[in-house]
Amino acid sequence: MTSSTSPKRVCVVGAGAAGMSAAYALSKHPDKFSVTVYDKANVAGGMATSIDIDSERFGASYINDGVQGCSPAFANTIRMFRMLGFEPTEVGMQISFGKGKDFWTNVFPTALTAGFQGDIAKFGRALGIIKKLEVPFALMPVHSMLRVFNFTRDFGEKMVYPLVALFFGTGNQTPYISCAILERVFKDPSMRLFEYNSKSLLASIPTMLAFPKLHDVYQAWKEEVSSKGNVTFKLNHEVLRVVSRSAKSSSTGTSSGPIQIEYKVSDGELETDTQTATFDEIILAIDADSALRLLGQDATWMERRVLGSVKYLYDVTITHNDLDYMKKFYEVSYNPEHNAPLESTASTREREEMQEAFAFAEKNFRPLYYTMQYPEDKSKIEMSFDLTHYQPQFRGERPAGPIDPFDTSNHRHECQPISSIAREAQDPSKGEIGIGARTGKSPEGIAEPPLEQHVFQTIFLDRDDSQDLWTREEISNEKIIYEKWWKQQSHRWQHYAEVVPWMMFINGKRNTHFAGAWSVLNMHELAVTSGFAAAYRLGADYPFKGDEECERLFRLYLALSHGVRMRKEDRKGIFS
Repeated sequence: MTSSTSPKRVCVVGAGAAGMSAAYALSKHPDKFSVTVYDKANVAGGMATSIDIDSERFGASYINDGVQGCSPAFANTIRMFRMLGFEPTEVGMQISFGKGKDFWTNVFPTALTAGFQGDIAKFGRALGIIKKLEVPFALMPVHSMLRVFNFTRDFGEKMVYPLVALFFGTGNQTPYISCAILERVFKDPSMRLFEYNSKSLLASIPTMLAFPKLHDVYQAWKEEVSSKGNVTFKLNHEVLRVVSRSAKSSSTGTSSGPIQIEYKVSDGELETDTQTATFDEIILAIDADSALRLLGQDATWMERRVLGSVKYLYDVTITHNDLDYMKKFYEVSYNPEHNAPLESTASTREREEMQEAFAFAEKNFRPLYYTMQYPEDKSKIEMSFDLTHYQPQFRGERPAGPIDPFDTSNHRHECQPISSIAREAQDPSKGEIGIGARTGKSPEGIAEPPLEQHVFQTIFLDRDDSQDLWTREEISNEKIIYEKWWKQQSHRWQHYAEVVPWMMFINGKRNTHFAGAWSVLNMHELAVTSGFAAAYRLGADYPFKGDEECERLFRLYLALSHGVRMRKEDRKGIFS
C-alpha cells in the first residue's frame, strides 16, 4: 500500500461522461491522487460524440451523435459545460407522435387527444397515487399500471407507450418500464421533462437544451483535467481484465497495489502485447456487462448478481436525408385535418385557446422528436429526430454555443485559462460554415436549410426482438449519411428491483467503484453525477459544493448508489 504521504493511485476505466467527471473531481487534489484514465477509443466522450457531415449540402459541418441535449434541470452537466466555455442552446421540444388518425403532439390539440379525455384526466390522478406510493410502484411495469388503473388499451398504446419510449429510449421494452420512473419525469424537479395537463396530457412545449459540439466539449474537458498535472489519459488503450484486487506484491516481490490490470494499446493497425499496471483503487466507468467481463473470475457473487441483472439491447441509428421516408411514416408538417374538434360544450375561453394553438402550429410546427408504432405490434416503436430543427449549428450557432467569451456569470469560463479548443469553438466565423445551404428560414426569420435538406436520424430499436418489424430497408441508400450501432440499457422494472437498490452493496468494496448512468437511469446528468460520487467516495471534494441545484441530485445519487450521505463537513442543516 502507499504511504500516508504518497498520492493514492487511481485507475479510471472509461472516458465517457462518468469517467471524465471522476477524473475532474480527482484532478482537483494533485497532492492526494495520481490518476490514469484508460479508454479504447481515440477520443474522450464515450457515447457523446460528434461526426462530420457535408456543410455545403446540409448547412452545417457536424452533428452531435448519440447524445443530443438535456433538460434545463440537468444542473451538473450545464455547469460543467459553462465552466469549460461552452453553452447549450435553448430549443422548444416539439414532438410528433404517430401517423394519420393516431397522430398527436404537444403543440396543438388533435382529434386523438380529444378522444382520450377521460383517460388523460385519470392519468393525472394515477401519477399522484404513484408519487405517494413510489416504492411498491417502482416494481410495477407500465403495462401492469395501465391495467390496475383501468386505462383503455388504445390510450396505453397510442399515448403512454410513445411517451415512455421518448423519455427513456427504451429499446422496445416500453411496456416493462417501471411506472415510478415515468412519474419522476413529470414530478421530480431533477428529472422533470414535461408538465402534466388534464386536457392534452402534455401541458406545453418545454424548453430543452441542445448541446454544443460534444467533440470539442470533451477535448476541452480532457485538457482541463490534464492541466492539473496528476491525471494521465491513455486513449487507444483497452483494459483487457482486472487481474486482482487483493494482490500485495508483484511477481518480482516488489511492493505493488491491490489493483492489478492488463491492457493493450490498439491504434488502427498497431497493437501491442498485453501490458500490466498496478493501482490502489479502480473506478469502472463503463457499462455493467463490460465491468463484469473485466472482473471475470475475480467478481464477487454480489457483483455478478447486480451487474449481470442489467439488460442491454442493441439498436442501430441511421442518419439520413430521406424526406420521403419521414413523410411516409411520420407527420412532419402541420395539417389542419388533425385539429381537435371545437366542442359546443367548451367555454369561450377554451375555444379561443384552441384556435390560438392551431394558429401557432400553422406557423411554428417544427418537431424535434418523432415516434411511430408498428401496426403489427403497437407496443413496439421506432423513433426519429430532425437534427436540423434540434441542433443550432444549422442556424449558424458556433460549436461553443451562445456563450459570450467575456461572460463570467453563473460559472461561465470558470476554468482558467480557457482552453484553446473552447476559444476556437467560440470564434464567430465557425457559425458561417454551411451558410450557402441555408436557403430556408425558421419562423423567427433565421436562415436554415429547407426541409428537403434536413438531416434526420432514425433509431431502430431492439435488434433481437424487433428486427423483423423494422422499416430500415425503406430508407434510400443514396440518402444515408451514417450508420451506427449502439448498446443500450433497458429500463425495465426489474432494473429497479435487481440493480438500483443493490448498487450500494458493491460500490466501494474491494477497492472498486462503479460509475455510469446505467446504475439508475440512462441520462447524461446521471453519468456525470455518478463519476463525481465515485471520486467523492475516494476522498475527493464534490466539485460543486454549495450549489443547491447541483447538489440535490448528487445527494440523492450518493444515498441511492453508495448508501452514504455527504461528509459531515459538507452537510448543512440538522436534517441534511
